[in-house]
Amino acid sequence: MTMHQLIQEAAEFVRARGFDGHFDAAFVLGTGLGTLVDEVSDAVSLPYAAIPHFPKSGVSGHAGKLVAGTLEGKRVLLFQGRAHYYETGDAGAMRLPIAFVKELGVPVLVATNAAGSVRADIRPGSLVALNDHLNLSGGNPLLRDHTEGRFVSLTNAYDADLRQVLQRAAEKSGIALPEGVYAWLSGPSFETPAEIKMVQILGGDLVGMSTVPEVILARYYGLRVAAISVVTNLAAGIEGASPSHQETKDTAAEASEKFKRLIRSFVAELSHV
Repeated sequence: MTMHQLIQEAAEFVRARGFDGHFDAAFVLGTGLGTLVDEVSDAVSLPYAAIPHFPKSGVSGHAGKLVAGTLEGKRVLLFQGRAHYYETGDAGAMRLPIAFVKELGVPVLVATNAAGSVRADIRPGSLVALNDHLNLSGGNPLLRDHTEGRFVSLTNAYDADLRQVLQRAAEKSGIALPEGVYAWLSGPSFETPAEIKMVQILGGDLVGMSTVPEVILARYYGLRVAAISVVTNLAAGIEGASPSHQETKDTAAEASEKFKRLIRSFVAELSHV
């Protein structure tokens, strides 16, 4: 089957199970951030494993479910977890889900993640709106794509208008929301102190193991993109930090209420874009 046929089959499957109609935005929820689904009314859900051709997420902190429902009067689609490059060896592991968002006619993708901070002034528990990225993984989800679309511009990958909406939402919610550059490294091992120094020199503010492939794919498919990091730890070597996955999950859970307030306010503001 072609990629287009795979996407259509997945879309037809979920439409027949309550995922029909218009959606205003789709969210990819990172480690420890899946509790956003608790805010959604009239929710329907399906495990990824039940959806034809969907990738599986095998990382703790990722439930592996697709959820649809209503949030602040808007229809939203929530990906409760993602497939990572380090799980599959394929930087395009999320290609079908992102193409699926396009197939369902969703105009906006919001990618979220748990990230490490390379700046001592951006502390664990902070939320950061991404305004650019550094791809330091050596991978790209458009490798082996043979269409002209692979030469996609990433100049405004993190949509400036959506970033303004995020800032309005943060102000109304009383949440500090600095902007920053996210550096994608492949994982699954955490970065070394030397790698963190490299990221600092290159102008990065945060480090993580996801999101960038989804952003590239979303732009390839013509979606507007916003992205939010929940800072769960200081990166290796910053004030003697030595990150762990447990710390990532714990801090994300602690910051989840603030994260959910921001998202609710953002969704309420979407009609003003």
